[in-house]
Amino acid sequence: MKRFAKSVALALLAGSAVVLASCGGKDKVALNSGKVQEVDIASLVFPLAEKATITGLTSYPANTESNPNNRTIFKRLQEKTNVEVKWTAMQADQWGDKITLAMANPKTLADFVFNASFNDSALLKYADQGIIIALEDYIDKYMPNLKTVFENYPEYRAMCTDSNGHIWAFPWIEQLGQGKEAIQVIDNMSFINKKWLDFLGLPIPSTTAEFERTLIAFRDNEAALQKEFGIDGSIIPMSCIMNDGGQDPYVLINGFGEGYGDADKGRHIAVTDDKKVICSATQEGFKKGTAWLHGLYEQGLIDPESFTQEWSTYVSKGKSGRYGVCFSWDVANIANLADFVPLPVLQADTKNLTAQNGSFTSGFDRGRCVVTAVAKNPALVCAWIDQMYDPFQSPQNNWGTYGENDGFDIFVLGKNEAGYDMLKHAPLGDASPVEVREAESVNGPLAILDKYYGVYVTCPDDAQYRLDWIKDFYTPDIHEKYVYPNVFMTREDTEQLSNLQADITKTINAAKSEWVMNGFSDSDWDAFLKKLDSYKLGAELAIYQKYLDAYFVSLGN
Repeated sequence: MKRFAKSVALALLAGSAVVLASCGGKDKVALNSGKVQEVDIASLVFPLAEKATITGLTSYPANTESNPNNRTIFKRLQEKTNVEVKWTAMQADQWGDKITLAMANPKTLADFVFNASFNDSALLKYADQGIIIALEDYIDKYMPNLKTVFENYPEYRAMCTDSNGHIWAFPWIEQLGQGKEAIQVIDNMSFINKKWLDFLGLPIPSTTAEFERTLIAFRDNEAALQKEFGIDGSIIPMSCIMNDGGQDPYVLINGFGEGYGDADKGRHIAVTDDKKVICSATQEGFKKGTAWLHGLYEQGLIDPESFTQEWSTYVSKGKSGRYGVCFSWDVANIANLADFVPLPVLQADTKNLTAQNGSFTSGFDRGRCVVTAVAKNPALVCAWIDQMYDPFQSPQNNWGTYGENDGFDIFVLGKNEAGYDMLKHAPLGDASPVEVREAESVNGPLAILDKYYGVYVTCPDDAQYRLDWIKDFYTPDIHEKYVYPNVFMTREDTEQLSNLQADITKTINAAKSEWVMNGFSDSDWDAFLKKLDSYKLGAELAIYQKYLDAYFVSLGN
């Protein structure tokens, strides 16, 4: 691998194509230098006059179709473009390890990586090694759909561009609401079983003390609840998956201390109203909230499997009707939507919900898709990827399609007010949104803009009711002025952050699990703070602060 990276770097310095030995040392693999390859734009008009073949790497969710070319979306794209993609597909839960190995070996590289979702560290590392190519000129020359998105929303181009003016990946963009009403302001929504509350004559709790009493009532009325609702299995007052994105329970602690909570579950940072970056896990509210959660666990109110269970187990218990409270992006993914309502922000010392970082500018993934130096015709690859940014195509890639004969479809094909084709969301009924979408969608690079709704696609029902939940239950209690923005750091700072976060995030996540289960003392807390300090938490926050300051300067404030 060192020999491979060094050879690529030397080749880039020479500015010419290079032939490299693969990791096996026998076969030769030609990589292009990254210099833009000019082609006649007329040769990229789809469908191509003659069939072309390109290669791609992608992932697919477990228990869904493993061959991308068997998915209706890709079948139609092949017919539309006359481009066949020879895919190497990896199961999503194995993607992290396998894609790293694939990117390290030129023999296993494809022309592009469709569902890469590389973080900034990986993105800039592969760019520096010459494994992926710069895309800004290809976008301007051969990608009219994405170019139009960037022209209409220049902030997205800015967020995709590094400090040297290069774009290394194609983004995923999903606009659903804006600012404090954006659908991404909260991931791990908490939901409470309204049928249980009504049966027991209980109101929806509004404080942490009321919430605790409600969980106790669920626990103590187990037999009555089982009999009334025909529940097979023990009652679980509250279940979650600790440190697992939308299933994490720490949304409950927002009311403790100054109310920062722990919304950023990967970086554990927040931004104060005076534009300072802080570590949410070192605040007094984190300490008090964690102690409160331990009290719930000690009383048998939190599912003991919450620290180890997988998604399938979590869903299975939820679908069996055993939960009083659970957490997810959408409760319909876990339990019966009709039984649950969002749990409002709970008041403890204060009442606040800290929004997710980056959420005020909508859903955004900078590193969703890359083109590799293996690509012999990168202009064709980019032109094909540009089809994903077609306003009619992006919603299908993101959610699913229409006209299939083998099961539930996300869309039916209808007409908008002007009489043009429009994708209309089919009613979900009792179907799980995530399961239906995983069966049909392909994800990858795409852009869904607010102005598309009612023209190319309807707003999905589950998105609309989630937007309504946010507006009614959460937006009024989002009091902070700022969230940490989507900034593109240098490779040096990105790598330094990655190295720092490896120990810092691991320490914080381990403390959450350990302390909720077993409790902690003041000396444990002090040792925790000292450990984070020894892992250079201050240096990590200083990097974040540097880019936050630069961001506000760029906005003129």
